[in-house]
Amino acid sequence: MSDFIDILLMRVPHALRVVLRIAFYFLLLAIFLPRLTTRVFHAIESFLSRLAERKTLAVVALFFIVIGVRLAVLPQLPVPVPGIHDEYSYLLLGDTLAHGRLANPPHAMWMSFETFHVNWFPAYSSKYPPGQGVVLALGQLLGHPWVGVLLSVAAMCAAILWMLQAWLPARWALLGGALVALKFGIASYWINSYWGGAVAAIGGALVLGAMSRIVRRARTLDALLLGLGIAILANTRPYEGLLFCIPVASWFLWWLAGKTKSTVKPRTRLVRVFVPLAVALTLTAGFVGYYNWRLTGHAFLFPHTLNTRTYRTTGLFLWDHPKEPLEYHNQPFKDFYNRWEREDYQNTWRDVRKVSAEKLTRSGNTYFWWGAILLLPGLPFVFFDRKMRLPILIFLPGAAGFLVLIWSMPHYAASLTCVIFLLLVQAIRHLRTIRLGARLMGLALSWAIICLLAIDAGFSVPRHLCDQLEWTCKGDPSRKAIGKKLSETPGKHLIMVRYGKNHNLHDEWVYNGAEIDTAKVLWARELDPVQNAKLFAYFKDRQIWLVEPDTDNMKLIPYQAPQAPPARQSRR
Repeated sequence: MSDFIDILLMRVPHALRVVLRIAFYFLLLAIFLPRLTTRVFHAIESFLSRLAERKTLAVVALFFIVIGVRLAVLPQLPVPVPGIHDEYSYLLLGDTLAHGRLANPPHAMWMSFETFHVNWFPAYSSKYPPGQGVVLALGQLLGHPWVGVLLSVAAMCAAILWMLQAWLPARWALLGGALVALKFGIASYWINSYWGGAVAAIGGALVLGAMSRIVRRARTLDALLLGLGIAILANTRPYEGLLFCIPVASWFLWWLAGKTKSTVKPRTRLVRVFVPLAVALTLTAGFVGYYNWRLTGHAFLFPHTLNTRTYRTTGLFLWDHPKEPLEYHNQPFKDFYNRWEREDYQNTWRDVRKVSAEKLTRSGNTYFWWGAILLLPGLPFVFFDRKMRLPILIFLPGAAGFLVLIWSMPHYAASLTCVIFLLLVQAIRHLRTIRLGARLMGLALSWAIICLLAIDAGFSVPRHLCDQLEWTCKGDPSRKAIGKKLSETPGKHLIMVRYGKNHNLHDEWVYNGAEIDTAKVLWARELDPVQNAKLFAYFKDRQIWLVEPDTDNMKLIPYQAPQAPPARQSRR
């Protein structure tokens, strides 16, 4: 039988071959040992159901289990090292907040420190909203920014379980929370980098979970949680959060107008829900405006928009056409903004197909696993399920808004995480109803799906695989090693970074924290001799070093100015 399977699956991709093989063995159990299979599966499910019924305990337990498991695999998956442009910008944001301020004053030598996704005027700050920065600041205050990442992912799993409890029976909600923990709590760049994702997912879970509870009970606490969820979305992914909230707002207004079946009186709805929610939303709008004002000088100008106007020559949406090339103070910026971004997307249908396929591939790796393909028989039933109408209405505009962006990473759609896993669990429920006579074929397939995810997460640990998209969480330890070495060396240090002609523009070394003048180690860009002289005069109390990442990224030597090319002698 095994040889027959090998021949049958010879031309199937390896990952899919593993899925079909495991599914086949589970189906064999259901066909030839139906009673034993049913008894074993139900015994396990009965045990988990008893925990699931204690809803608060289940939420708290999942939070600590995620933390415990991730800490247990630290020898195989150590604390991540940042490496992506965005990560350093978020770390600057976290460091700024940890110092008790929203922004930093511009620096006199800003040109030498200029780097990606950072604004310098009217304030030195990250271009990103503050949500992810808050958890990084919390982690920094607790010892390391990654502690905040770990806590945020654990909180995300707990929040999604809490949300699912409002939409599904308790045991199915627990299954959904476990799937989220397996997918994001071990081998995902959400927990193995500093880009974010979990905080926006918490916001989405609070909104969807609170809205469902408000319709049934109209409690003030749920109204405040709804407001908190909206506030988190507004301060993490404002664009995607707006798309998420539009269907929810329609449902809320429909309920508030008394168009849904509810025993809650109109006055009670206004006093207990509308008023506290209005207060929460007003405070949120006020904070967003104040944050923008502190970072950009205008309440309605977002830092991200300011950064786009200052540096970018390409648009944000698929229909946007590039602007004229800009002049920059350094070569990496010229290569990144005037060459790479413009060449990567040129407003052709071929480019639209290319970037769309890239988004779908990356998102598939992030939110799904190969075993999820076994859900296809149960998936059509979800779209005809009346209970799933709102989640589907939330998912569709969110997915469309994600796809029309030129540059999209899976965590951009993080607010939809709770919706995606709600639909997945509902598809599993429908799948389990599929029978072949008295044999529960769907039950066997549902267990195969769960086991495949557990195997996928488990096998990632010994392979040191931090994510299916490894580049999203593989930082360069050499920069960290140099910084650590100098931090243990007496005195203050200034490292001049000199790039080669074939420098990888995605491998940026020039990043600093919120405190520049008082920092023990600073990273600066080697520019023209005039700017370099100004920099050295400003930091005359520092020892100046040179690092050349494209030549030897572990070599650190006292700084020497580059040799000027010999002058050509004119011929007579």
